[in-house]
Amino acid sequence: MKKVSSVEAYIKNHSHFGDALNVLRAIINSTELKETLKWSAPVYELDGKNVIGLGAFKHHFGIWFFNGVFLKDEKQLLVNAQEKTKALRQMRFTSLEDIDKDAVLAYVKEAIENQKLGKEIKPERKSKKVEVTKALKDKLDGNPVLFDAFKLLTPGKQREYCDYIESAKRDATKDSRLEKITPMIIKGVGLHDKYKNC
Repeated sequence: MKKVSSVEAYIKNHSHFGDALNVLRAIINSTELKETLKWSAPVYELDGKNVIGLGAFKHHFGIWFFNGVFLKDEKQLLVNAQEKTKALRQMRFTSLEDIDKDAVLAYVKEAIENQKLGKEIKPERKSKKVEVTKALKDKLDGNPVLFDAFKLLTPGKQREYCDYIESAKRDATKDSRLEKITPMIIKGVGLHDKYKNC
């Protein structure tokens, strides 16, 4: 799908659902939500927070509620697009006739109220604690300069080095990898830094 620069262009690109998308857009725009374009799709926000998105695909179109898990869904109109999705819920349609304008507006208003109440699922952050493997720990303990340099690395870079050593199956491979990374650690560079700057 080509990148678009306006909601109108997005709807034009999905002209097979154009009338229906305009109906949903009008319902959402009748509220206090601010219309924006993110990820080349219409997104509606409140105080800078994403509340609702509008989307069209080959066989269906709909509204996604970024924190739809908190909606009561008394009419059973919402689906969870993916099993791993915690907060996002979709209201899907296949034709203009499927749209119950009053129900859509009620769900949109409830989503706005939930946002005002601060109901949202925060993404889980991975633990910052780095588990240093035995082989690397032994090397660090025997070399104070290397130990100090390792501690100055970001947790992400520390994890890269730990994973690199741990993924070696044989002790000989671990030893050769430790020799390879020692000067890199002392220089303060990450294992994959040379690829990140390409």
